Amino acid sequence: MPEFSNRRRYLILTICCLSLFLVGIDNTAVNVALPAIQRDLHAPVSGLQWTIDAYALTMASLLILAGSLGDRFGRRRVFMTGLSVFTVGSVLCAVAPNLGALVGSRAAQGVGGAMMNPVAMSIITNVFTDARDRAKAIGVWAAAFGVSMALGPVVGGLLLDATSWRAIFWLNVPVGVAAVTLTRIFVPESKAPTARRFDPVGQVLGIVFLTGVTYAIIEAPHAGWLSARTLGVAAVALAAAVGFVRYELRREQPLIDPRFFGSVPFAGATLMAISGFVALSGFLFMNTLYLQEALGYSALKAGLLTLPIALTSVLAGPRSGRYVAAHGPRVPLLLAGVLFSLSALMLTRLSADTPVALLLAAYAVLGLGFGALNPPITNTAVSGMPRAQAGVAAAVASTSRQVGQTLGVAVIGSVVVARATGPARTGLPAASHAGWWILVGCGLAVLVLGMLTTGTRAVATAARTAARLTEPTTETGIPALR
Repeated sequence: MPEFSNRRRYLILTICCLSLFLVGIDNTAVNVALPAIQRDLHAPVSGLQWTIDAYALTMASLLILAGSLGDRFGRRRVFMTGLSVFTVGSVLCAVAPNLGALVGSRAAQGVGGAMMNPVAMSIITNVFTDARDRAKAIGVWAAAFGVSMALGPVVGGLLLDATSWRAIFWLNVPVGVAAVTLTRIFVPESKAPTARRFDPVGQVLGIVFLTGVTYAIIEAPHAGWLSARTLGVAAVALAAAVGFVRYELRREQPLIDPRFFGSVPFAGATLMAISGFVALSGFLFMNTLYLQEALGYSALKAGLLTLPIALTSVLAGPRSGRYVAAHGPRVPLLLAGVLFSLSALMLTRLSADTPVALLLAAYAVLGLGFGALNPPITNTAVSGMPRAQAGVAAAVASTSRQVGQTLGVAVIGSVVVARATGPARTGLPAASHAGWWILVGCGLAVLVLGMLTTGTRAVATAARTAARLTEPTTETGIPALR
């Protein structure tokens, strides 16, 4: 790829960030619209969970495949296709006549979103060739995603107050068209020197595992945790996971090379992304139901109350990215873990009489933690990896975010529903207490993993893993993974 002027490179970065704003704002704006969707489409709570998770699950399942498609057919081409599919999916969501159509259209959005995220990262890593500039660009990219997700509830509340929940999806259409046009004009085409082979078996096994786990968790409160259906689906998911690992270990070019996880920073970034996004998505899901269902607030008031999440995330995200570029990821990761735990801990005694000031403080702390977390996750995942593997490593980090988001809504939603509708039939605020404690644990997991993955020994494992990934095979003399 030719060298570009500084202005052109940052224009390309802005276009990539615009696609992330589409994905992030849409994702969390839908959270604040859940009660309106429930009333309009007569949806049960499990239907609301699927409205969120159909999108996140599809993205998680297809992100790595989409990255490979970009390497093979051209990153700009796949990126533009993803923007187009996402935009069409948004139109289908906006006109969905029932819950089934909405969930299916959300899955279509997920297909488009999957084609944008990892390909955008590949474009960025190939445009910013200097390691320091690349770290700054990745920081901006990750911060943009975090800020967009934090702004979602505010945007959703404003649109719901002005029109209806369908406006959230209509908003994506002009933004998507503009992003496609700008991409066609300014983003260069690029491909990998040697495209990786497709791995349909690994792809199918991964989808079966993620879908099975999500289905079992969401439907268990209704079907029964020990029912034949729940246990059967869980068994299929477990078998798919075992089959995935065994199959990938035998492939020369697997969908996810198990050797990646020999890098402690990479493995830790994966777990931290899952933990952090379980905390974020679970927090937003419970908070939406609490503000609108338990307290009776309008969508606009609920969205405006969450404004501290957006504001503090805007403040923390870029600063975290710059700090990571200059000093490494350790401090932002530790800070994120502490702040995530503290934000959830503040709400473990939530009631209908909880002061608004306490809610606002918890939201502000959550935003700081989320802003601090995003840049070091991506940086940690790709640090030490050969440049040819940076896109795959970033795709795994993005997949982990979506897996965390899927699990957060599934687990926290099911725990709250089980406590609210079980024999004790506690009210929503009391039913949420167990969920907040789970989120405290997620924050502590980020804290501990941040300490374990940023030390000297952990960094050394990343170097050894990178060396193994670039070793030629004894039979062909070419890299085993390109």
